[in-house]
Amino acid sequence: MSEQDEDQIPMMQKLLDNPFILLFLGVATPSLLYLIWGIMEIVSIPLAK
Repeated sequence: MSEQDEDQIPMMQKLLDNPFILLFLGVATPSLLYLIWGIMEIVSIPLAK
């Protein structure tokens, strides 16, 4: 494979071909969403009198 062929590979394909990036995204995305969801739930609890 020549250097010219490597330049033709799209950036998104290089990103999705990397299993470690996919693993990171697969763990980080749900974690971030649950964190945001939890913060929204805590903020929505009414204050006690």
